[in-house]
Amino acid sequence: MKKSVYYFGTKEIGAACLQFLIDAFSNEELEIKAVFTNNRSLGGSNKSVQDIARENSIPVFQDLKSLENLETADFIISVQYHQILKENHIAKAEELAINLHMAPLPEYRGCNQFSFAIVDGAKVFGTTIHKLIRGTDAGPIIVEDRFEIPNEIFVKDLYEITYKKSIELFKSSISDIFNGNYDLVPQEKLENSRGCSLHFRKEIETLKVIDDNWPSEKKRRYFRATYFPPFDQPKLLKNGEIIQLTPENYNQL
Repeated sequence: MKKSVYYFGTKEIGAACLQFLIDAFSNEELEIKAVFTNNRSLGGSNKSVQDIARENSIPVFQDLKSLENLETADFIISVQYHQILKENHIAKAEELAINLHMAPLPEYRGCNQFSFAIVDGAKVFGTTIHKLIRGTDAGPIIVEDRFEIPNEIFVKDLYEITYKKSIELFKSSISDIFNGNYDLVPQEKLENSRGCSLHFRKEIETLKVIDDNWPSEKKRRYFRATYFPPFDQPKLLKNGEIIQLTPENYNQL
């Protein structure tokens, strides 16, 4: 039976998952009724979510208010979407609304999960597809992939590992999700054994200030967690002065 979808996504991972849906399912199997995204380009030769949608004659919207005037679809799929979907948005999915969250749940809800995992000295990371409900990344888990974090990893490398595993998870599980072949695992049942946190976008700026009085291991850990070009680099607070850090400083910390 043909399924219909509203797709919400940005960034490289959003583009990759949208392209997979288009390539993997025929028009008789899946109708992507509309795409919600921003107008940011990925740069270079990489196609954005907006580029892919327009190439395939899929309506594109940048304002969530537009969803209010559309009829329902069977599914909502959110992949790194830049806005929080509220209950009235989620209600547009008659069967299920899902979100691909590039982190393990419930340990790392919200933003900058890669950085916080390194700062915390976490040994395990992962990627998760969960049901969308009210609350940030709070819905029950549908499917996940968890893996060990390599020692002394930098945030960019952890992102790249998670990016690849997230695409693999999406590709391997989306057909089962469409067909209802899954179980829902409430995150509340996992909080005691796994831990739980919620981080906001603005918190990353605090992580980027490294105190010179910290032990060397801690300073290096925070550097690895926040050095991710082209984003602003971490800084060293030394004797009341702020010193910009570079990779050349790492072994001196």
